[in-house]
Amino acid sequence: DRVHPDHPEGDAVFAERLALWPRGCLVLEDAGDVWGYALSHPWGPEPPPLDTLLRALPGSPTVYYIHDVALLPEARGRGAGAAVVARLAAIAEDMALPLALVAVSGSAPFWARQGFAPVGAAGGSYGDGAVLMRRAVSIRPV
Repeated sequence: DRVHPDHPEGDAVFAERLALWPRGCLVLEDAGDVWGYALSHPWGPEPPPLDTLLRALPGSPTVYYIHDVALLPEARGRGAGAAVVARLAAIAEDMALPLALVAVSGSAPFWARQGFAPVGAAGGSYGDGAVLMRRAVSIRPV
């Protein structure tokens, strides 16, 4: 609520994401204090609307979707955001999927620094100015 006051989501959304894909749910903490979180999961080509239950993950996902990375102001500027993105990118690489997200609240410059490029407006529940962004991942040989 503190990080995204214009994009609230119900507790059921967080609980469902954790139940469906725990590997993509992260918490940033320091000395027992939560400073941020990340929600991500395999998904299809279009981002799911905000505050909506997924019900299930697709059997053949086309992207690894970063639903949210939320850091309190005191966690910013310390490399935490880039570290979270690197960890989520490693999951996407393991799955051989590109990353996708919707940049809201003027966050597109941060995501561009992380290698994401805009592919169009997101609109819908994400609001005016929301940008759909993607990032290719490198595929490691086995």
